Amino acid sequence: MAENNSRSIYIKKDILIKIVEAFFSDNFRDKVNRIPVEMRPKGFEVPYRCCIHKERAIIRDRAIADLGFAMENDDEVKSLADYAKSALERERPDEKPLTVLEDACKGCVPSKIYVTDLCKGCVARPCEKICKFGAISVKDGRSQVDGTKCKGCKMCISACPYNAIVKLAVPCEDACPVDAIAKNEHGLAVINYDDCISCGQCIANCPFGAIHEKSQIIDVMKYIKSETKVIAMFAPAIAGQFTGSLGQFETAVLKAGFDDVYEVASGADITTKTEAKEFEERMAQGAAFMTTSCCAGYNELVKKHLSELQPFVSTTKTPLYYTAEILRKKFPEAKLVFISPCVAKRKEVFDNPNIDYILNAEELGALIAGRKIDISACEERVISNPPSKQGRAYAITGAVAGAVHHAMKNPSIMKPYIINGLNKESIRDLKKFAKTSFCPDCNIIEVMACQGGCLGGNANISPQQNAKKSIEAILKVSHDL
Repeated sequence: MAENNSRSIYIKKDILIKIVEAFFSDNFRDKVNRIPVEMRPKGFEVPYRCCIHKERAIIRDRAIADLGFAMENDDEVKSLADYAKSALERERPDEKPLTVLEDACKGCVPSKIYVTDLCKGCVARPCEKICKFGAISVKDGRSQVDGTKCKGCKMCISACPYNAIVKLAVPCEDACPVDAIAKNEHGLAVINYDDCISCGQCIANCPFGAIHEKSQIIDVMKYIKSETKVIAMFAPAIAGQFTGSLGQFETAVLKAGFDDVYEVASGADITTKTEAKEFEERMAQGAAFMTTSCCAGYNELVKKHLSELQPFVSTTKTPLYYTAEILRKKFPEAKLVFISPCVAKRKEVFDNPNIDYILNAEELGALIAGRKIDISACEERVISNPPSKQGRAYAITGAVAGAVHHAMKNPSIMKPYIINGLNKESIRDLKKFAKTSFCPDCNIIEVMACQGGCLGGNANISPQQNAKKSIEAILKVSHDL
């Protein structure tokens, strides 16, 4: 997955911070209503769109999504103030985690294989020879592609000696591993939620920031402001997203309004031990292979598109599941909030009665910034009963398999295969493994929907290499499982 480093992420951050500031002010609705005008005041030099009114319209759309609503259902005459009121009255977030901002969507040129002016009409005509579908012919000394026959295999692109054939890609469509996003009759992006696995690749790859998560930040802040106990549970990847030490980060989360904070890495330790035991039992029973189960995007893939792979998926629960189960027993009346690096976990949270809400790294960052908290200036919180090095490493590709290997009684039998990011090629491999009940020279497959593991999640705010260094620094002072 491409890192989400487009300028739109900074605009999203600014809007979220303004919503947080408005919420803790004396006039939430009025201040939210003024966000588009405050961010693009009269006379402002328009940086991205045709005019200031277009920019304000898109900021309004982003604010509506940040208030937790779908732009597909937008009532254009409804003010942001009224949306803010509706957000406060909402009892439960929407199950569908994403929304498309039509005003931001540029309606990219449809994806196709295209012959450029670099074509020489060469005598060898390798592009015409290699095409199995008869989609390429030469006319007037130049190759041309018949779009009705082209299957998009890109063999002609590889064959052309002049690099004259290219693929015009729609970034969101091209990134989606399950073809769950396409254009409607108006040329704008539409998500098919029946196929969507919530991997977030469309969010990370859209250069216009037109695909947006529907935030639950209002729901969380509403309970922070009440007498209800609110507890944060953060994924291992989140520890690498902020400045300061792990202890300072936890103090900042408490200052932001949470009553307590826990590492989901503790649940990862349970997942590790349970999955190691399950793997050894399956191998003893003659199973061909087993896949890990902690990635929510992968679990959605199996459920919606790869049911034939289900018998090979570990039945062990995710680290979040075990963490929430423990905390729900300990704090039955509290609101449990998961801090996540990715959109896929939103579906897992919605389906788990032990978890109430979810925020991503962007939203937590906005909450901390909006409450004027400097993490580097926070006191170091003493972390009692810290999770293991293996549990905290779950954020990094290969670490889940590594943790299972570490916990096994007979680790020599393990032959890992790592899927570092779901795409059409890796999904084809998984289908082949399921069909043949055979994975070449492997018996355990770790699947991560994002390249780099959870550190590659679409909602992270730190460059992946920087985040990895932060995690590795924490691992150096962590104990073995």
